[in-house]
Amino acid sequence: MTNPSKAQTWIQQHVQPYFSQTKITCITVGNEVFNSNDTQLMLNLLPAMQTVHDALVNLGLDQQVTVTTAHSFNTLSNSYPPSTGAFREDLVQYIKPLLDFHAQINSPFLINAYPFFTYKDNPNMIPLNYVLFQPNQGTVDPNTNLHYDNMLYAQIDAVYAAIKQMGHDDIQVRISETGWPSNGDPEEIGATPQNAALYNGNLLKRIEQKQGTPAKPLVPIDIYVFALFNEDLKPGPASERNYGLYYPNGNPVYNIELKGYLPQMPMAAKSNILSVNFFVCIVTSFIFALELSRW
Repeated sequence: MTNPSKAQTWIQQHVQPYFSQTKITCITVGNEVFNSNDTQLMLNLLPAMQTVHDALVNLGLDQQVTVTTAHSFNTLSNSYPPSTGAFREDLVQYIKPLLDFHAQINSPFLINAYPFFTYKDNPNMIPLNYVLFQPNQGTVDPNTNLHYDNMLYAQIDAVYAAIKQMGHDDIQVRISETGWPSNGDPEEIGATPQNAALYNGNLLKRIEQKQGTPAKPLVPIDIYVFALFNEDLKPGPASERNYGLYYPNGNPVYNIELKGYLPQMPMAAKSNILSVNFFVCIVTSFIFALELSRW
């Protein structure tokens, strides 16, 4: 994608033909590139994003489609309390010019945030209700006196604080992935259908209220939930195969009262075609996610 002609050809083949029937608003160049430990890949990320944006400008699509990339939450060296959020020192040289580019073209900073991982690693220290948006005492940031009743909002504000440290308060943070597994290995504490239904169901209710975070109360959170389907062939821990709202055959994994938002998914016996009527975000690693925040 650092090659201008190849970037433009890719857009002409994969975006333009579908633009009139499909609401395409964003192209993500890579996914969690800074987690790769590949220095060349890291160096190529911003030039690739710039080249893709230039191609959109040449094709007259830059007002409808923006360019960004999705980051792991591990890009932060500190996230608690949220006001002290900071990027890892080894990544600052890459992230600072990336943020300048986001501000220049007014594109969002995407972060993949999973409170499940934090809870799984510290189940005796972190209240389950705090990560599941259930009633709890919450926590107060001693620097701002802002009260947080759930971990995801605290994570979002930590990213905002890290971006501000880099000299920007003009970039919106969006969650490109979050979710909760309905099953996992024995050591993956908390991976149950009940907890998955609570996390995604309570998150949906927050989004319906158009809530902002404590530090950004007037900016409604914008979130893509991972994932629509269980990826039953995915390697790794059992949880990796159990983030979906649906099984691969189209049956719901659990009920989070999404009736009216998600369609019924009968699987045609003689067809592999599945028609769905909602927004999906497709990143270069072919991750499909459901955008709840636009409902």
